Amino acid sequence: MALPIRKNKSADFPNGCPLTECMSVLGGAWTPNVIWRLSGGPRRFSELQLDIPGVSAKVLTARLRELESKSVVLREVKPTSPPSVEYSLTDLGGELIPAIESIVQVGHKIKLRTG
Repeated sequence: MALPIRKNKSADFPNGCPLTECMSVLGGAWTPNVIWRLSGGPRRFSELQLDIPGVSAKVLTARLRELESKSVVLREVKPTSPPSVEYSLTDLGGELIPAIESIVQVGHKIKLRTG
């Protein structure tokens, strides 16, 4: 005999799920790392590469472009010679930091229990 299907008690969102929207920003490989590193202030591409060991230039470029298109990261060309580019978080990007900090805290707890 099949078990009855229980009603889900989590909230329904009529115009799309905000969790899905947020995770579409955070879900890419290395994306939380990029946002986290930019939370400390503006960084150039080469600095981000040093900050995030293991990320390839191709993936870092893709993440930065994606985050810029979603208004999370600001790309600013500096009028230096030669020109340089700095990346920083927008106000919207800054709002993601508490969520990432919470994930980090849970990660520490998981690491203690499994490590």
